Amino acid sequence: MEFSSPIISHLLYFLLLIYLVCPIYSSKINSHQLVNQTFRQEEKFDKLKKKIANGLQRINKFPLKTIMSPDGDIIDCVLSHKQPAFDHPLLKGQKPLDPPEIPKGHNQNSNLSDNFQLWSLSGESCPENTIPIRRIKEEDLYRASSISRFGRKLNYSNLDVGNQHEHSIAYVTRDRYYGAKAKINVWAPHVENYNEFSLAQIWIVAGTFGKDLNSIEAGWQVSRELYGDHRPRLFIFWTTDAYRRTGCYNLLCSGFVQTSKNIALGAAISPTSSYNGRQFYITLTIWKDPKTKNWWLLYGSKYLIGYWPSYLFTNLKDSATLVEFGGEIVNLRSKGTHTSTQMGSGHFAHEGYGKAAYFSNMQVVNYKNTLTPLSNPMFQMEAPNCYDIKGGIGNQWGNYFYYGGPGKNGKCT
Repeated sequence: MEFSSPIISHLLYFLLLIYLVCPIYSSKINSHQLVNQTFRQEEKFDKLKKKIANGLQRINKFPLKTIMSPDGDIIDCVLSHKQPAFDHPLLKGQKPLDPPEIPKGHNQNSNLSDNFQLWSLSGESCPENTIPIRRIKEEDLYRASSISRFGRKLNYSNLDVGNQHEHSIAYVTRDRYYGAKAKINVWAPHVENYNEFSLAQIWIVAGTFGKDLNSIEAGWQVSRELYGDHRPRLFIFWTTDAYRRTGCYNLLCSGFVQTSKNIALGAAISPTSSYNGRQFYITLTIWKDPKTKNWWLLYGSKYLIGYWPSYLFTNLKDSATLVEFGGEIVNLRSKGTHTSTQMGSGHFAHEGYGKAAYFSNMQVVNYKNTLTPLSNPMFQMEAPNCYDIKGGIGNQWGNYFYYGGPGKNGKCT
């Protein structure tokens, strides 16, 4: 941990009060030690407050307009050319690029709702030439395990076993890939601990795990540490050095250039799927623009969220060698047993539609900028008694799979 709880301040004042009004108790305490300890803790707390204030000043940008979301989020409408991306040394002085050509074979008739995030349901929107950014609050940084690494992942290898990260994924790795697309069923899984998360996403990967891994990631995520609740939220992530120093979630560091004024990264998705009830999904496409070589992100068929500039990357400068689709959780085993954090709907794959979470219509982008079906996807799960996966092919769904599970249960301990 990088700092103490804010409750310390109140505790210190309570101890001082005891010292001043309870002479019998205070006579047993070395008064000089108590006063010195109090001042040291006060000094430490003041440093923490200053560090948090500096962190908020670094992360948040000046807004032209502010929108209050029903879930308590604050959405700041920031001028496009003032967004965090342009703090990056390689991007300083630039402006967002014009839209690229969408991959061939993309279904333009999307039935996805334009308003799929809570903040936009009020009817409020950001002005032209601005982008919506979820404001980071003081309480967000108090929850973080590290202020300096807020919004970043721990260094780990995506497919390694025994690193606290558990997956149920489909993947292809026999070709060069220039993007991927999928419909991702949205749920609100239970997450047990603040430092755990549960997500469903697409990975675009090149390089060596644990060494020079380049990864672009997008999907939905429940993270109590990042967001403070159990709501699923649209997110992105990227790294060029296996999660060591580069990259972050959403817009919490410079790099990703947002172009959409309609979608806020890190904002809550609504509505979500319910067991034996209505099902909801988001459609995401990540692909490499053949002209600029940048990696773009599309929601549905018309919302270009933004792009990762090609020169952020080393191994992804040309193409990807691995594409993954699926779920991931963090298992801290904080009580000595497997976490009860759920993946997907919290139910196993065999329960099927309306009960288990799913990915459908999975495709990859080839060198001709054309979407094609997956060719013989492989499946992987580290903890099949906790979370599993079951794939198939259908006329309406193309390549698909069900996945997920409850975590801790009679066979998952």
